[in-house]
Amino acid sequence: MLIRIVRMSFEPAQVPAFLALFRATEHRIRQQPGCRYLELWQDADHPATYCTHSHWDDAAALNAYRKSGLFGEVWPATKRLFAAPPVAFSVNPVL
Repeated sequence: MLIRIVRMSFEPAQVPAFLALFRATEHRIRQQPGCRYLELWQDADHPATYCTHSHWDDAAALNAYRKSGLFGEVWPATKRLFAAPPVAFSVNPVL
């Protein structure tokens, strides 16, 4: 399993647009092949900063999503709302 964290800082005025976009597409992201889990977090100290936390079968599944039409729809729309570049990384659980 691969865990993906994407930290995104938004202009405060753009937060409602981001939340609407996330809510409108989250179910479709969860239905992508290999996506096992998707959750949205809000930073406790910076309310215009959010993280997506997702679980994927493997890097190939994540990369397939990143090449999908859905990602091509969601990511550019999200990027337009950023106040700063996002920070994204993938990790593997240690058992």
